[in-house]
Amino acid sequence: MLYPVPAVMVSCGNKNGEKNIITIAWAGTICSDPAMVSISVRPERYSYSMIRETGEFVINLTTKELTYATDWCGVKSGRDVDKFKEMNLTAMPGEKTYLCTGYCRKPGEFRVPCAERDSAWQPQYVFGKNRRCHD
Repeated sequence: MLYPVPAVMVSCGNKNGEKNIITIAWAGTICSDPAMVSISVRPERYSYSMIRETGEFVINLTTKELTYATDWCGVKSGRDVDKFKEMNLTAMPGEKTYLCTGYCRKPGEFRVPCAERDSAWQPQYVFGKNRRCHD
């Protein structure tokens, strides 16, 4: 194992308008052209079904100011609590899912490629192509 790994906050939502933000420690670049990333989300996690349903997620880079929220969002379930509300984060609608605004740096929207969606759904790994980055 390689440690430490950078923690990111992944925001997502479903077609019913529910939203969540989850702390992910296993995230990384898998290709630079086209820009693609991987994240590891266990199927029993609340966010997994949202990402699978929409095929969309946003990676929000964390900052020093977000240290507590990053930790807190990693130990609480969105099934039980509205993490955006509790941590005073703003869920701004992105193109297809929710961006985390406030202290988050340069959120990037990613889509699980349609043609590759079935093969991309390994038990824990989700691969996404970059849709766009925000300043």
